[in-house]
Amino acid sequence: MAIVEINDEKFVRKYNKPITYFLEDWIKHRFDTKIIPELSKEDKDCVICIDGKEGSGKSWLGLQWGKYVDPTLNLSRVVFTPEEFREAIYKAKQKQCIVFDEAFTGFSSRSALSSVNRVLTSLMMQIRQKNLFVIIIMPTFFLLDKYLSLFRARVLVHVYENKGRRGFFRVYSKDKKRALIMDKGSRTYSYKIKSKKKGRFYGVFALGDKDEEKLYRKKKMKALEKAETNPMTTKGVKYMEQRDISIWILRKELKMSYKKMEELLTHYGFDISYQQIRNICFKLGDKDREIDLIDGEIPDKGIKTPEIEDFEEDSDENEED
Repeated sequence: MAIVEINDEKFVRKYNKPITYFLEDWIKHRFDTKIIPELSKEDKDCVICIDGKEGSGKSWLGLQWGKYVDPTLNLSRVVFTPEEFREAIYKAKQKQCIVFDEAFTGFSSRSALSSVNRVLTSLMMQIRQKNLFVIIIMPTFFLLDKYLSLFRARVLVHVYENKGRRGFFRVYSKDKKRALIMDKGSRTYSYKIKSKKKGRFYGVFALGDKDEEKLYRKKKMKALEKAETNPMTTKGVKYMEQRDISIWILRKELKMSYKKMEELLTHYGFDISYQQIRNICFKLGDKDREIDLIDGEIPDKGIKTPEIEDFEEDSDENEED
């Protein structure tokens, strides 16, 4: 179990100490002996994809890995739109890290998803020539273009919860990644194929202090709001309405709790969270007394990050993809 120390110039100047957080020993060893040395070689880069459900902690993991490989990583190279990503690639210096956070979030139409993939694909040569370390964070790996997912992404890192706790991940190597993509379950965004390479991470914001974290959240929220204001197609609006009504029917006719609906829908490939389901039901008329009747008690919104001393192996039967 490794506690890494990152000598961020701004943080050290302010607090006279480094940024510290937990990093799996085998991940640290891979970075130290393989990834970082390779970035010094001609035409070598590293593209990593991290996916997981909303609120799973995938952004925190991506920032921690990015900051370890490139201690100069800051908010200027954490981007949320294809335009920002393109600009960051062009401005980046040799061997720097760029994090494309929530790469597909807010893009509901097929044409919008295609535009993100086109930008990613078109910049791959620049990424290689500059020896960049690029982390793409997204809701699901299956949205990525086949060329990128099969041939340019070195690994997939799938972040998931275990027994309701965040901070777990699996690493899919080249072969495992290919098997996952080619598996028939990929049509429903299923992660039935497992990887034995798994680990933990904890909720430490790797780019600085609380003030820096607030700036990150503000930048992220602004980008997501902008994406959500993009006009949807008529077909997209119709789909959203039908989805919401279907969820409401499950709630009213089958008396299903929000948690049960989340488990059922994610099992069949829907990327939807407990909170989203709750908001939809509220919008369509759910009342507080009905929530108490069907759900029992409302889960606590605050999710505590486990202490490092509580580190333990996860069990596959309790894994929540």
